[in-house]
Amino acid sequence: MTQFIKYACAPIAWTNDDLPELGKENSFEQCISEMALAGYEGTEIGNKYPKDAEVLKSYLKPRNLSVASAWLSLYLTTKPYEETEKSFIDHMNFLKALGAKVIVVSEQGKSIQGDINCPLFKFKPTFNDEEWKKLIDGLHRLGSIARDNGMKIVYHHHMGTGVQTTEEIKKLMDATDPKLVSLLYDTGHLHFSGEDIVDIFNLYTDRIHHIHFKDIRSTIVEHVKKENLSFLEAVKQGAFTVPGDGDIDFKPILEMIYESDYSGWIVVEAEQDPAVANPFVYAKKAKEYINAI
Repeated sequence: MTQFIKYACAPIAWTNDDLPELGKENSFEQCISEMALAGYEGTEIGNKYPKDAEVLKSYLKPRNLSVASAWLSLYLTTKPYEETEKSFIDHMNFLKALGAKVIVVSEQGKSIQGDINCPLFKFKPTFNDEEWKKLIDGLHRLGSIARDNGMKIVYHHHMGTGVQTTEEIKKLMDATDPKLVSLLYDTGHLHFSGEDIVDIFNLYTDRIHHIHFKDIRSTIVEHVKKENLSFLEAVKQGAFTVPGDGDIDFKPILEMIYESDYSGWIVVEAEQDPAVANPFVYAKKAKEYINAI
C-alpha cells in the first residue's frame, strides 16, 4: 500500500457553526483564501460554504483546494431511521460530487455538545442497550449505502455525546463491521476526555480513515471540570487550539501515523474565538509546526 497523506484545514476557526457569533464577520472567501495561503491542500465544509457542488468547486479550484469531508449529525437513537437516511444520502451525494471519499458522521441523539448551559462532564449522555442497537444497525445501513457509492463513513467520537470515552469507542468498534464503519481519530477530543491518544490509534489503526489534529490547553480543561462548564463554554474560553500551541506532543503521534499504513487526510481543526486567535496566524503556525516535525 502506498501511503498518501494530505493536510486540510477546518473552517470552524474562522466561523464556528455551533456558535455563529464567533467569527460572524469572517467571509467564506477569506476563510478558504487564508487556508490556501497557510499551505493547506484541502478543507472541510462549514455553513457559509456554497451548497451547490459546482459553485463550491469554482471557488476552491483557483486556490488549489480539495474537499476532505464534512460533518453530518445523525439521530439514529432518537428519531426514525428514515429521517437520518434521507439527510445522509443528500449529504453523501454532495460530498461525492466534490470528490470526497469519506463522510464524517456523529450520533447527536441525547448529545449535550450544543447546550451552552449543560455541564460537559456532569451530564455526559450514555446509551442504553436499545439505543446502542439502533446506533449500530443504523450505522451498518448507512455504511452499506456509502460503500455502494465508493465511499466510507468515519465515526467521530465527540465530547458531550454517547460515544466519547475509550470504553464507548471500543464498544462501537467491536459491534460494527470494519467493512462498513470506520473511525475518525480526533486528538483533541481524546485528550479532552482523558483518553490515551496513542492507545486508541494502535487499537484501531486499520479502522482509522480520517484524522483531526486539535491541541488542548489543559489548564482550561481543568477549569471546565472544576466549574461544571459546558462544551460550548469550553470552546469560548479556549480549551482547543492548533497543534504546536497546546499541551499535546504531536511528534510521536505523527511518527506513529507515518509508520502505519494510514492514507488520507489529516485535518487541522481548532474551534477558538477568531477575535482572540487569528485564524490565519494559527493555521499557519500549525502547518509550520507539523512541517518541522
